Amino acid sequence: MVNIRINNTDLTVKEGTTILDAAKANNINIPTLCYYPDLDIKSDCRVCSVEIVGEKGLVTACSQPVWEGMEVKTNSPRVLNARKTLTELLLANHDDTCTACERNMNCELQTLANTLGIDENRFENVLEEEPLDSHNDAITRNANRCIKCGRCVDVCKNVQGLNILETMNRSHEMKVTPAYGKYLSDEECTFCGQCSSVCPVAAITERDNTDEVWRVLDDDRKHVIVQVAPAVRVSLGEELGSEPGSIVTEKMVAALKQLGFDGVFDTDFTADLTIIEEGYELIERIKEGGTLPMMTSCCPGWISFIEQRYPELIDNLSTCKSPQQMFGALAKSYYAKTENIDPENLHVVSIMPCTAKKYEAAREEMSVDGEHQDVDTVLTTRELGKMIRQMGIDFNELENTPFDNPFGITTGAAAIFGATGGVMEAALRTVSEVLNEEPLEKLDFEDVRGMEGIKEAELELAGNKVKVAVAHTLSNARQLAEKVKGGEKDYAFIEVMTCPGGCIGGGGQPYNTTDAKREERIRATYQVDTGMEYRKSHENPYIKRLYEEYLEEPLGEKSHKLLHTHYFSRN
Repeated sequence: MVNIRINNTDLTVKEGTTILDAAKANNINIPTLCYYPDLDIKSDCRVCSVEIVGEKGLVTACSQPVWEGMEVKTNSPRVLNARKTLTELLLANHDDTCTACERNMNCELQTLANTLGIDENRFENVLEEEPLDSHNDAITRNANRCIKCGRCVDVCKNVQGLNILETMNRSHEMKVTPAYGKYLSDEECTFCGQCSSVCPVAAITERDNTDEVWRVLDDDRKHVIVQVAPAVRVSLGEELGSEPGSIVTEKMVAALKQLGFDGVFDTDFTADLTIIEEGYELIERIKEGGTLPMMTSCCPGWISFIEQRYPELIDNLSTCKSPQQMFGALAKSYYAKTENIDPENLHVVSIMPCTAKKYEAAREEMSVDGEHQDVDTVLTTRELGKMIRQMGIDFNELENTPFDNPFGITTGAAAIFGATGGVMEAALRTVSEVLNEEPLEKLDFEDVRGMEGIKEAELELAGNKVKVAVAHTLSNARQLAEKVKGGEKDYAFIEVMTCPGGCIGGGGQPYNTTDAKREERIRATYQVDTGMEYRKSHENPYIKRLYEEYLEEPLGEKSHKLLHTHYFSRN
């Protein structure tokens, strides 16, 4: 421990702590831009510069460790002048149409300028406008709003291991871009959206589909239904001002009803359905010598990663569609038939924690009849929050409202799909009971839970020891893929989620997501699970009824047509 002084306040902190962390721990605010918790320290923007008494130059608080007797001034005239000048220089090379920006009133640069009292810039705007990169269905990149902080480069390279984005050139010509100035769609981008999640401004955002949804909601000819992913119910509250990990399921349903949707359904229902189909597929592969390890297929970023970088492992992927796409397929077939609705007039909206889900819904093969996409529009958690605010809904005052049926009865197994390890645990609850032909004594598979990058477990199925593995982030997924490719591990089943923490940390979740917030959302996810009447997918009574009335049997001809798909080498 060392004794330091910040702004005339004496503090004792751990040796090696940075000035920024020491200040934060003691409720002293030092503004930052390039700094982001859980990412590498870059000290590029220098906005966090502070003065150390007795030292000649200013230092960056994010990178400077404390020492015994250090005295720091975070807001001296010298510091404030430097900080203001740096911010004004950033603004002088930045798109200044703030009121037309997606991040207006939720922009770190705008907040910093307001805090510093910058109401008029002393420097002339020298921005040379570049065209938008909006050539894909998931993410829009606007270089005119980029402040070159490097966060997106860091998360793409060091968390996802993809290197899609890089800094090019030097000095005032430096820019952040895919290699050779290409579009994201020309690169091996998985559209995971982690870059958009950490961007402090609106240089990278999800493709905004809110106007499209408003239009169909106002069209009397359209029957518009919506499904909501498991991870959204533990993050939407945060987007609207509640504490991280707040469970807002029934208020969320009430809000969607007020927005005008004709039916509000739970993607958890088709998460249960996924477990039945995927579980029986795993059982079939184990019994009949199919391709192992079988790998989960519910994460579209992971699917893109395999198709582009490991096409030789495509046969390892489960053929199951994701819960989002299973819902869309059932909506355009079973639901349309039972409700006597022409699929031409049925519009299916998804609320997802993920930007890659927009890309997934637009894939050509995600259409049961070859004419209509199974899912028409995908909104992120952030976009739903935007629509609720636009509608003027007082979210906290809404009355609790349950999901509609027939897709409203779900299980705890489906709820945990949102957390890394959740799909694995849900599948094991069903596969174990089917193969072992007896109820599980303990439903919680603790070995596959938590934020560790790669988790392994071993269990007994039908008298045989079976190994499974779980990974989150594509850099960890690459490690597992290499092991499978090289024949190093004899896994039977592998779950991969592209985003840190799983879907609860998806690229469309509230901005400023950190590992601490991810852990709160995961905690809430398991809280939802333990509070459910049913906690195993195969015990869902509506799933049983669906098979009896429509699908007939798992892996049957009808379920295969509706609920399964195929993937392609795009190497």
